[in-house]
Amino acid sequence: MIDGYFFGYGSLVNRQTHSYAQAHPASIRGWRRAWRFTQDRQIAFLTVIPDGSCEIEGLVAGVCAHEWSALDDRERAYEKLCVSEDVSHAGSKEAQVVIYAIPQNQLNRPDGDHPVLLSYIDVVLQGYLHEYGTAGADRFLSTTSGWEAPILNDRAQPRYSRAQPLADDERAYVDSALAGLGCRLLKDTA
Repeated sequence: MIDGYFFGYGSLVNRQTHSYAQAHPASIRGWRRAWRFTQDRQIAFLTVIPDGSCEIEGLVAGVCAHEWSALDDRERAYEKLCVSEDVSHAGSKEAQVVIYAIPQNQLNRPDGDHPVLLSYIDVVLQGYLHEYGTAGADRFLSTTSGWEAPILNDRAQPRYSRAQPLADDERAYVDSALAGLGCRLLKDTA
């Protein structure tokens, strides 16, 4: 039985990274995605920051009571915030919806020592392409801040634990999108 929902806005949009079967597209008002890092992790990753003028798309999925601890462990660098009033989705309106976000006092901008992983971007954009098509992936790009962050090109040997292989058209989309944003890719020397 569903105990509540999470609103996923990054890797959780990619259904290949989890097994929550009762998932469907959703949107949330008042938030924007941003690339940040914390002292808990060496790499930068997505979070959400308040932005009253923004609405982002994502995936809402039902979570049973016994599944929360595993999800909380997966999202351990985040705090869990109730956002039920801000989310539009087709699930039960009585169940609570939470979002995982880096605590505001722990937000740091990515740098050369704390880059974004290309393998992580690949997973996220693959999820948006599957759920929302090219137009939705484009909206993801425009409602995410921090594209000036250095991106470590780890595609040949992914460091992201949930990395997924990309189809040729998905890879071409990601590469073109990042080039269009003027992103700076770093060579992986590991």
